[in-house]
Amino acid sequence: MSDDMNELDTPTFRLAVAQFDQAAERMNLDPNLRQRLKLPERSLIVSVPVRMDDGTVKVFMGYRVQHDSSRGPSKGGIRYHPDVNLGEVAALAMWMTWKCALAGLPYGGAKGGVRVAPKELSRGELQRLTRRYAADILPVIGPDKDVPAPDVGTNSQVMAWIMDTYSQQVGFAVPGVVTGKPLSIGGSLGREEATGRGVVYVTLEAMRHLSLDIDKASVVIQGFGNVGSHTARIMRESGIRVIAVSDASGGLYNAKGLDIPELLRRCNQDGQPLHDTKLGDWITNEELLALDCTVLVPAALSEQITHKNANKVRCRVLAEGANGPTTLEADQVLTDKGIFIIPDILANSGGVIVSYFEWVQDAQRFFWKAKDIQDRLQEIITAAFHRTLQFSMAQQATMRMAALMSGIDKVAQAHLARGLFP
Repeated sequence: MSDDMNELDTPTFRLAVAQFDQAAERMNLDPNLRQRLKLPERSLIVSVPVRMDDGTVKVFMGYRVQHDSSRGPSKGGIRYHPDVNLGEVAALAMWMTWKCALAGLPYGGAKGGVRVAPKELSRGELQRLTRRYAADILPVIGPDKDVPAPDVGTNSQVMAWIMDTYSQQVGFAVPGVVTGKPLSIGGSLGREEATGRGVVYVTLEAMRHLSLDIDKASVVIQGFGNVGSHTARIMRESGIRVIAVSDASGGLYNAKGLDIPELLRRCNQDGQPLHDTKLGDWITNEELLALDCTVLVPAALSEQITHKNANKVRCRVLAEGANGPTTLEADQVLTDKGIFIIPDILANSGGVIVSYFEWVQDAQRFFWKAKDIQDRLQEIITAAFHRTLQFSMAQQATMRMAALMSGIDKVAQAHLARGLFP
């Protein structure tokens, strides 16, 4: 890795660059473009001082990385997690670029984050942290520049505080500065469940393509946050048995199918931890990934399926709800086993597709019905799936390679058309 990348040198960024290199090699991408697309266009590191409830001031590290803006404003989530670092944020920004291009959205990729354990903060501390971070990144965000959204550890309330902080600075309400907001201030119907719904739409398409019987199918989901819980609910509504789900502490397993509505009621309304619901047998996350199932959805954090456990994975379809859950070595093992992988930049693009709808609605000051949003999401994400599938068969490439090559090619075309300034 060149000296330019020392600060970015983390496992997640190495994975993103290695995937890019493989695709660029196969595409014979212009060497000048390769260098430009490997490194982010702009990286901002901020120190975020926050007055804690006990009167002390604590300083947190914050980041905003814009990978590419050749096709439009950059777009990407904000993550609050103790492991956030520049390399991880840069990798996620790169994946967002390919994801937006693959879905045909007029965006480049960005990502942001603060290195913090949000659950350890009071609501007041979380609000002060968010507003200070928003003020620090204010010069580089805006509805026509860079549009943040929720990610791991953030939600619609955090987006509302960012929107308010930005609006206070400019002197009028700017709903389009972020997406994933509450409905009362310009949020969109269907945004909260969008990533999970998108995962289900592409999984159903993959199962039809592979002639798998949906009535007999079973699904295992790692992660029971926003993406995992909505995926579980919508899978269940589609008539598919969800036999296991998990969170950071472990998972629940029931071969006949978990009672997902009851599980969601207890976890969301009653605030019960997954373990305490007693709705299935308690298993570890390692055991969960090795369960025999039709579909496995890793919807937690990156690098969960590695060379160490890839051999134990026993699914027919792997639908990546999380970003970068499969390492390069594991990818090869799974492909050799004949597992059909729906790559992250395709499988979890429902979130950014509905974020795009929200941004458009804010710009038009005209809001759509929930049914319109679901129909348009299904149309865009299934079209992207079939384009990728056809490309993969024509090029005899894996779905991941086909998705990356399609996304990278669109961005490369934009760069070649615009040229290099000055």
